[in-house]
Amino acid sequence: MFKKVLIAEDMEDINKGVFSLLTELGVKQIDQVQYCDDAYLKIKRADLDSVPFDLVISDLSFKVDHRSQTYPSGQDLVAKLKTDFPNLKVIVYSVEDRLQAVRTLFNQHHIDAYVCKSRSGLKNLTQAISEIAQGNKFLSPEVSNAFSTENELEIDDYDILLLDHLSKGLSQDEISALYRKENISPASLSSIEKRLNKLRIQFNAKNAIHLVAIVKDLGLI
Repeated sequence: MFKKVLIAEDMEDINKGVFSLLTELGVKQIDQVQYCDDAYLKIKRADLDSVPFDLVISDLSFKVDHRSQTYPSGQDLVAKLKTDFPNLKVIVYSVEDRLQAVRTLFNQHHIDAYVCKSRSGLKNLTQAISEIAQGNKFLSPEVSNAFSTENELEIDDYDILLLDHLSKGLSQDEISALYRKENISPASLSSIEKRLNKLRIQFNAKNAIHLVAIVKDLGLI
């Protein structure tokens, strides 16, 4: 079982619930922070002092306030932690239940478990801790089909970048010019139009605005 755990959560009631759970599980040292930057600094300091954390449990959404943050979201924090401390175990504990967002966290940021905040959240969190302590991965029942072949999308990094530019208000002509400048291929206007048409068909979108709304809901951009 884990001996040193950090909770990154800005909601006090949830923080208390997770703390109580870890105490019941016999975790000897439990630290709590309400900002992602504080989480990263604590983990880095502990690693430098050769007393590293075994596990981090982090939310994804943190309320914005007057304090400027290098890592404003849990996803930013997780990405940085898994880059700098690849052996650190990470559980995301969030209300987010979009399957694409979950896939991204596992595939790109290599988290160890994803637990949805729900009526069974703490129960599932207990199971997640047990599973990753044994070297396994864990997914909450609410998002357990995130990696089902039925939910696979034929979409690549080029598509995501294209949709991101579109969501920021760039026209197809402007995207084409930008791609030519940055040597991104294909950059021709006709290629971009064909790719967007393919995406509209794939996502059953009526127009570009509808397409952007759909992919945002899916957590793709």
